[in-house]
Amino acid sequence: MFQKRQNGLIQFLSEKIGEFVHFEREIERQKCYIPADRKIETAVPCCNHLYGYRRKAMDTPQVISTKIGNVTLQYLLYDGDGPNLFFLHATGFNPWLWHPIARKLSGRFRIVAPFFCDHRDTDPYRGGLGWNILARDLAGLCRHLRIEKPYMIGHSMGGAVCVLTHGLIPDMAEKMILIEPILLPEQRYLTPLPLDEHPLAAKAIKRKNAWHNPEHAKNYFRSKALFRNWDHEMLDLYVKYGLSADPDGTLKLTCSPRGEAAIFMGGSAENPWPLLPGIACPVLVLEGEHSESLAIMNFRKVAAALPRGEHRVIPGAGHLIPMEMPQRTLEIIENFFGIQSSPDVFRGAAVS
Repeated sequence: MFQKRQNGLIQFLSEKIGEFVHFEREIERQKCYIPADRKIETAVPCCNHLYGYRRKAMDTPQVISTKIGNVTLQYLLYDGDGPNLFFLHATGFNPWLWHPIARKLSGRFRIVAPFFCDHRDTDPYRGGLGWNILARDLAGLCRHLRIEKPYMIGHSMGGAVCVLTHGLIPDMAEKMILIEPILLPEQRYLTPLPLDEHPLAAKAIKRKNAWHNPEHAKNYFRSKALFRNWDHEMLDLYVKYGLSADPDGTLKLTCSPRGEAAIFMGGSAENPWPLLPGIACPVLVLEGEHSESLAIMNFRKVAAALPRGEHRVIPGAGHLIPMEMPQRTLEIIENFFGIQSSPDVFRGAAVS
């Protein structure tokens, strides 16, 4: 009797050990790629589907700096179980301005939002920082993170960088949303303007760049037309992450006036228009109804040049659609990418 029970116990334990080994192998097989420079103690396996749910949204992303070629690039990472999604910000801003949107998508995507400004030392009086160079940096980040076929969202300069990156990595994206992408009239790429004649760079390099405290800065920004229609949380994020303190406590812009001017000047470095017919993925081009960009931009023409392009006007919006209407922007993203709408309180919504 004892021998029979012992044999039964051995068989039971063998089966459980086999199940455990299989489970360990499944976890190892599905382990997320983690960059070598990422400072965490353990790798977190991406296998929540084994339990029938997705990881919950992240309230705060990781801030990571990594070496891409000879430059150090900083990015925000919202680690998740779903497909990869890039957010690319507009000139002079920073990736934290995607946060109210990104945090609500982070349970359903693995989100990367790089910071493009002063990571390269360039002279705004000598052509600035070409957006083709930013596209090269983005392609390098994709390779570094082993990302293929991401979803992509680019605003203003970020939209143009999305297009230019397709010249380096054909058929790069799964789907794209371009929010007022800055594709200049083609003549501007043939005869770039000098800095003192560039309407945006000339202002940027003279931008005020010193405040006593956050409240002083916030009141200043509120007084400017550029920030007049911003969502309250967006403005708070800009004050918190768009400024940094000098040793004497003076607050200055994290994207310096010189760096911002250099990026504005780099917008004419390479003509992205010839690349549009070769972008095969679905692309949604958004335009603000009251955007000041419409004086020189033709977003309808951008969408028409894309094989699977769609053009949409956002009523009541200006050029800064995500900052003015983050909830509306989120709804458009969810709809175009074909995912479930997210409730205000997240409960691990799955990709539909």
